[in-house]
Amino acid sequence: MQPLDDARRAQAPCSIVVLTYNRAATVLETLGKLVALDEPWPIVVVDNGSTDGTADQIAARFPDITLVRVPRNYGAAGRNFGVASVDTPYVAFCDDDTAWLPGSVARAVDVLQRYPSVGVVAAHVVVGPTRRDDTACEPMATSTLPSDGLPGPALLGFMAGACVVRTRAFTEAGGYRRDLFIGGEESVLALDLADAGWRIVYCREVVTHHNPSPVRDVTQRRALLTRNELLSAWLRLPLDLAWRVTGRAIRAMAEQGVLAEALPAALVRLPRTLLHRHTVQPATVALWRQMDADRQRRRAIPTLSIG
Repeated sequence: MQPLDDARRAQAPCSIVVLTYNRAATVLETLGKLVALDEPWPIVVVDNGSTDGTADQIAARFPDITLVRVPRNYGAAGRNFGVASVDTPYVAFCDDDTAWLPGSVARAVDVLQRYPSVGVVAAHVVVGPTRRDDTACEPMATSTLPSDGLPGPALLGFMAGACVVRTRAFTEAGGYRRDLFIGGEESVLALDLADAGWRIVYCREVVTHHNPSPVRDVTQRRALLTRNELLSAWLRLPLDLAWRVTGRAIRAMAEQGVLAEALPAALVRLPRTLLHRHTVQPATVALWRQMDADRQRRRAIPTLSIG
């Protein structure tokens, strides 16, 4: 590491926070890409209680990276530990299988500096060796939410491992909930950010590259997504909308073959969830209704995955 890079890193306005769990080879490859970026962003890795030696390998290979070891797997909430360890006004999130393309973090920082109402910049995501667009990008690009005064389409959601956030907005909103663990964990945070007056914007020029594992458990992923869609609705939406989402979630569980797993998991968690329930403001509910209408129109054209 060069002294000049040390000085630039100390003055950087943004840190990169990477979350990993039991994926040593994958995260080491990702970190190699991140440290090779032209901009010397401070990098923080949160090891979510790995049991395969991931943390030790990171420490040995990348001694200049800040490593945060947490005692167990907190799921998405592990990112909260990373944010707590930084002193930069912005944070760029990565999963252990995503890496920012050159110039992208700087472009996101520019947006956050020029638009003080923006709390989250949602990135454009390209996937795999062919770098095809992620299926989530088209819905973000065509969002019909009011985007007056923004540099791109306004959103009421984002992808946790493909966004750059304003640290203060993230922290004041409480970060990610531990009880949702993982799978659609962004939904409640997006509602809380909007309720606090922060805006979320999609910027196509801010790009991250996702290299998903070919051995992902798709069935488990679907179960977690539908479970958390139901729980998120009961955490923040008015009763009529919470019931509407519940009906949809149960139908989706049945169609996807995960009803026997996902519904009991949701029902077990529901009483504790209701202890933390509060309904977002009418303006935020209106945004949710418009986003939901967009989603239902798209699903009628073809069906998109729950996210």
